[in-house]
Amino acid sequence: MTHSEIQHLIARDLLRIRAVFFRPEEPFTWASGIKSPVYCDNRLTLSDPAVRTDVEESLAQVVREAYPEAEILMGTSTAGIAHAAITAHLMGLPMGYVRSGAKDHGRQNQIEGKLLPGQKTVIIEDLISTGGSVLEVAMSTATSGYSRRMVSARPFSTSLRTAGAVSVRRLSQ
Repeated sequence: MTHSEIQHLIARDLLRIRAVFFRPEEPFTWASGIKSPVYCDNRLTLSDPAVRTDVEESLAQVVREAYPEAEILMGTSTAGIAHAAITAHLMGLPMGYVRSGAKDHGRQNQIEGKLLPGQKTVIIEDLISTGGSVLEVAMSTATSGYSRRMVSARPFSTSLRTAGAVSVRRLSQ
Protein backbone atom coordinates (compact mmCIF):
# COMPACT_ATOMS: atom_id res chain seq x y z
CA MET A 1 0.00 0.00 0.00
CA THR A 2 1.34 3.44 -0.89
CA HIS A 3 1.61 6.22 1.68
CA SER A 4 -1.23 8.04 -0.09
CA GLU A 5 -3.43 4.95 0.15
CA ILE A 6 -2.55 4.61 3.85
CA GLN A 7 -3.48 8.27 4.43
CA HIS A 8 -6.88 7.81 2.84
CA LEU A 9 -7.54 4.52 4.64
CA ILE A 10 -6.73 5.94 8.07
CA ALA A 11 -8.69 9.15 7.38
CA ARG A 12 -11.76 7.10 6.38
CA ASP A 13 -11.32 4.89 9.45
CA LEU A 14 -11.13 7.89 11.80
CA LEU A 15 -14.25 9.43 10.33
CA ARG A 16 -16.11 6.09 10.42
CA ILE A 17 -15.46 5.55 14.14
CA ARG A 18 -16.20 9.22 14.86
CA ALA A 19 -12.77 9.93 16.30
CA VAL A 20 -12.59 13.39 14.72
CA PHE A 21 -14.38 16.20 16.57
CA PHE A 22 -15.11 19.71 15.33
CA ARG A 23 -15.77 22.57 17.74
CA PRO A 24 -15.10 25.89 16.01
CA GLU A 25 -17.09 27.89 18.56
CA GLU A 26 -15.03 26.55 21.49
CA PRO A 27 -11.62 25.35 20.24
CA PHE A 28 -9.91 22.40 21.90
CA THR A 29 -6.62 22.98 23.73
CA TRP A 30 -4.02 20.39 22.80
CA ALA A 31 -1.25 19.26 25.18
CA SER A 32 1.09 21.59 23.27
CA GLY A 33 -1.13 24.54 24.16
CA ILE A 34 -2.31 24.96 20.57
CA LYS A 35 -5.98 25.90 20.26
CA SER A 36 -7.72 24.05 17.44
CA PRO A 37 -11.31 23.71 16.25
CA VAL A 38 -10.46 20.08 15.45
CA TYR A 39 -9.56 17.25 17.81
CA CYS A 40 -8.75 13.66 16.89
CA ASP A 41 -9.17 11.14 19.70
CA ASN A 42 -6.63 8.57 18.52
CA ARG A 43 -7.28 6.36 21.54
CA LEU A 44 -10.57 5.40 19.89
CA THR A 45 -8.57 3.53 17.23
CA LEU A 46 -7.64 0.99 19.90
CA SER A 47 -11.31 0.18 20.54
CA ASP A 48 -12.07 -0.85 16.97
CA PRO A 49 -10.24 -4.04 15.89
CA ALA A 50 -10.40 -3.26 12.16
CA VAL A 51 -9.13 0.32 12.59
CA ARG A 52 -6.50 -0.79 15.09
CA THR A 53 -5.27 -3.36 12.56
CA ASP A 54 -5.12 -0.73 9.80
CA VAL A 55 -3.15 1.68 12.00
CA GLU A 56 -0.68 -0.88 13.39
CA GLU A 57 -0.07 -2.67 10.07
CA SER A 58 0.49 0.72 8.44
CA LEU A 59 2.96 1.70 11.16
CA ALA A 60 4.79 -1.60 10.72
CA GLN A 61 4.99 -0.99 6.97
CA VAL A 62 6.36 2.53 7.45
CA VAL A 63 8.96 1.36 9.98
CA ARG A 64 10.06 -1.54 7.71
CA GLU A 65 10.43 0.78 4.71
CA ALA A 66 11.95 3.83 6.39
CA TYR A 67 13.97 2.13 9.14
CA PRO A 68 14.76 -1.45 8.11
CA GLU A 69 17.64 -1.47 10.63
CA ALA A 70 15.32 -0.72 13.60
CA GLU A 71 16.13 -2.87 16.61
CA ILE A 72 13.52 -1.70 19.13
CA LEU A 73 10.33 0.39 19.23
CA MET A 74 9.70 2.91 22.00
CA GLY A 75 6.28 4.33 22.77
CA THR A 76 5.69 7.76 24.21
CA SER A 77 3.76 7.83 27.46
CA THR A 78 0.88 7.26 27.39
CA ALA A 79 -0.77 7.37 23.99
CA GLY A 80 2.15 5.88 22.05
CA ILE A 81 2.56 2.84 24.31
CA ALA A 82 -0.23 0.69 22.85
CA HIS A 83 0.71 1.56 19.26
CA ALA A 84 4.36 0.72 19.91
CA ALA A 85 3.48 -2.55 21.65
CA ILE A 86 1.18 -3.80 18.91
CA THR A 87 3.47 -2.68 16.09
CA ALA A 88 6.50 -4.26 17.80
CA HIS A 89 4.54 -7.51 18.16
CA LEU A 90 3.67 -7.49 14.45
CA MET A 91 7.33 -6.89 13.58
CA GLY A 92 8.80 -9.32 16.10
CA LEU A 93 10.75 -6.50 17.77
CA PRO A 94 11.26 -5.66 21.44
CA MET A 95 9.40 -2.66 22.82
CA GLY A 96 9.66 -0.22 25.67
CA TYR A 97 8.34 3.18 26.56
CA VAL A 98 9.51 6.47 27.97
CA ARG A 99 7.70 8.29 30.77
CA SER A 100 7.59 12.06 30.95
CA GLY A 101 9.68 11.78 34.13
CA ALA A 102 11.22 9.15 36.37
CA LYS A 103 8.88 7.33 38.75
CA ASP A 104 9.14 8.28 42.40
CA HIS A 105 8.89 4.65 43.54
CA GLY A 106 10.23 1.21 42.59
CA ARG A 107 13.32 1.42 40.40
CA GLN A 108 12.55 5.07 39.59
CA ASN A 109 12.82 4.45 35.86
CA GLN A 110 11.97 6.92 33.15
CA ILE A 111 12.75 4.45 30.38
CA GLU A 112 10.89 1.15 30.74
CA GLY A 113 11.90 -2.00 28.91
CA LYS A 114 15.15 -3.82 28.32
CA LEU A 115 17.17 -1.53 26.08
CA LEU A 116 20.81 -1.75 25.20
CA PRO A 117 23.01 1.29 24.54
CA GLY A 118 23.47 1.86 20.82
CA GLN A 119 20.28 0.08 19.76
CA LYS A 120 18.58 1.71 16.80
CA THR A 121 15.33 2.96 18.28
CA VAL A 122 12.13 4.03 16.55
CA ILE A 123 9.89 6.26 18.68
CA ILE A 124 6.14 5.84 18.20
CA GLU A 125 3.80 8.74 19.04
CA ASP A 126 0.07 8.91 18.34
CA LEU A 127 -0.14 12.59 17.36
CA ILE A 128 2.36 15.36 16.77
CA SER A 129 1.58 19.06 16.84
CA THR A 130 4.79 20.84 17.86
CA GLY A 131 6.93 17.72 18.31
CA GLY A 132 7.76 18.67 21.89
CA SER A 133 6.92 15.34 23.54
CA VAL A 134 8.72 13.33 20.87
CA LEU A 135 11.80 15.51 21.20
CA GLU A 136 11.74 14.98 24.98
CA VAL A 137 11.64 11.21 24.43
CA ALA A 138 14.43 11.44 21.86
CA MET A 139 16.57 13.45 24.30
CA SER A 140 15.85 10.96 27.12
CA THR A 141 16.95 8.04 24.96
CA ALA A 142 19.97 9.98 23.66
CA THR A 143 21.22 10.82 27.14
CA SER A 144 20.86 7.12 27.98
CA GLY A 145 23.07 6.14 25.03
CA TYR A 146 20.47 4.92 22.53
CA SER A 147 20.41 5.79 18.84
CA ARG A 148 17.19 7.59 18.09
CA ARG A 149 14.78 7.77 15.22
CA MET A 150 11.13 8.68 15.14
CA VAL A 151 8.00 7.57 13.39
CA SER A 152 4.63 9.11 14.10
CA ALA A 153 1.18 7.68 13.66
CA ARG A 154 -0.38 10.97 12.79
CA PRO A 155 -4.03 10.33 12.04
CA PHE A 156 -4.82 14.02 12.04
CA SER A 157 -2.84 17.18 11.62
CA THR A 158 -3.92 20.79 11.69
CA SER A 159 -4.59 20.65 7.95
CA LEU A 160 -7.59 18.66 6.70
CA ARG A 161 -5.61 18.04 3.52
CA THR A 162 -3.16 15.86 5.45
CA ALA A 163 -5.75 13.96 7.52
CA GLY A 164 -4.65 10.38 7.94
CA ALA A 165 -1.03 11.12 7.20
CA VAL A 166 1.55 8.72 8.53
CA SER A 167 4.65 10.86 8.69
CA VAL A 168 8.23 9.81 9.13
CA ARG A 169 11.01 12.16 10.11
CA ARG A 170 14.61 11.34 10.89
CA LEU A 171 15.91 12.95 14.07
CA SER A 172 19.45 11.69 13.81
CA GLN A 173 21.61 8.77 12.74
